[in-house]
Order: sequence, then C-alpha cells, then structure tokens
Amino acid sequence: MFLYWCNDSTSNTSKRKRSFNTIKKGSNNMSFMIHCGGKKVNFAELSAIELPEKTDTYEPVAFSDLLTNTKRICDDLLNLEFVDQKLAVSKNEQRFFGLLQYKDPSNEEMGQAIGIRSSHDKSMSNGFCAGSTVFVCDNMAFTGDVTYMRKHTKNVLEDLQDKLVSVLYKSKDKFSNIVKDAENMKEITISTDDAYSFIGRAFGHKTLGARQASDAIRHWNSPPYSEFMDQNVWSLYNSCTEALKSTPPNKILERHIELHDRTLSEFGIS
Repeated sequence: MFLYWCNDSTSNTSKRKRSFNTIKKGSNNMSFMIHCGGKKVNFAELSAIELPEKTDTYEPVAFSDLLTNTKRICDDLLNLEFVDQKLAVSKNEQRFFGLLQYKDPSNEEMGQAIGIRSSHDKSMSNGFCAGSTVFVCDNMAFTGDVTYMRKHTKNVLEDLQDKLVSVLYKSKDKFSNIVKDAENMKEITISTDDAYSFIGRAFGHKTLGARQASDAIRHWNSPPYSEFMDQNVWSLYNSCTEALKSTPPNKILERHIELHDRTLSEFGIS
C-alpha cells in the first residue's frame, strides 16, 4: 500500500505528527512530469507521436523506438526483474523523458533505474543515465554524468547499443553507491532550519526552481509518505526529489545529479 498525506492545519510540524489515508499501489497520483507543460503518456500514445522529416543532416529517432531498444538491452544485460516504466512528454510532444525501473534483489526499498531523454525539436541529444528509484514514491536519484548519444545524425539508432551498454556496465556500481549514500543520509539528523537553509541554497544555485523550492519545503513539513517522517537528510533529499518531478525533460537528469552531489557535499557524505 502507498501512504498519502492528508492535510491537517492543526499539526505540529516540529513533532512531525501526521495522519494518513491509504491508496492502492498503482493509483499513485503524485506528479511525474506533469508541470511545465509536461504530461504523462502510455506507450501507445508515445508511438503515435509524429516523427519529423529526415534531412541530410538530421535523422530523427521515434521516441517509441528509442524506448523499445533501450528496454530490450536493459532486459538482456541487467538480469533484473522489470518493475515499471514512466513516460512523459512536453513542449507539444517534442521532448521526451522515460524512466525504466528494475527490482534489485539486494534492496527492497530502492530499485535500479535508467533515465532516457530525447527530443524532436533539436533542443537536446538523446541521453541516458543510470541511477535508482525509491519504490514507495518513484523519487529518482542520479549521480555521475549523463551519457549522451551523438546528435540526431546518420546511423544514430545504430550507435544506441554501444552507448547504452556502457551506461549499463556502470549501473551496478552507481546503484551500490546510491544505496550507500541513502544509508548515510538516514544517519544524519537535522533541524527544520537546516532543511530550510539547504533548500534555500539549492534554489540560489538553481538546482531547484522557485516553485520547486516551495514544494520541497511543503514536502518537508508535510511528508507525503511515512517513510520520510524522520528529520534526517534522507527525508530532506526526498522532499527535494519529489519537488524535482516538475523539471522539464531536458533538465531532469542534470538537476537530479546536481541535487545528489550538493547533498553529499553539504552534509559531508563520502
């Protein structure tokens, strides 16, 4: 079961006492790319998006083809149980972000994830990044670098496999590091003022937008899930990643990487 926060204006935020309603798994109504002109789509809707015309210097890639090829390679190489995929488009269906989630038997709380992005408006190249998701809330954690495919030029799909294979070979180490980071974050207790200061600096450095900073504060004061009730860095981190769900596709991987690196740096986690 998922736990979803019910507003209680009389609650004492210093004690972080909350009441919850339960909703069935699969009916999660938390946002995933539904702000900034974005919307969630299913595979059929993704497949129906019209492909731009090919030119001598530009070879567009169908979002559905990119997703299908990525999932096939992930299924073959990760040797993990596929859990779910999250798909979203923005800017009149010209930009795409996808998240493939896999269950790792070594961890019940977090799963391995592959982030995918692409565009039809030439705003960004195809990109991949290995990371993780927190199952209870679909919050993402990415660290390291985005691995870019070369731009939409000739034979771009043929180059997909080599680039993606490289990402996947590194994914296990990345996942292990993120799990270790999460455990360390849980060990560091912080005050609400500490949380506010961190969120303010994240906004100042443009890791979080103005609305996202406000959302992060709201999530800190009123955690959407019981797993993030403790006043520690892990709860703060997930308050911010929850807010980052409104990030446009062309920035979502970089923003998550920035947040992860900033969290480790500011709280002395290594």
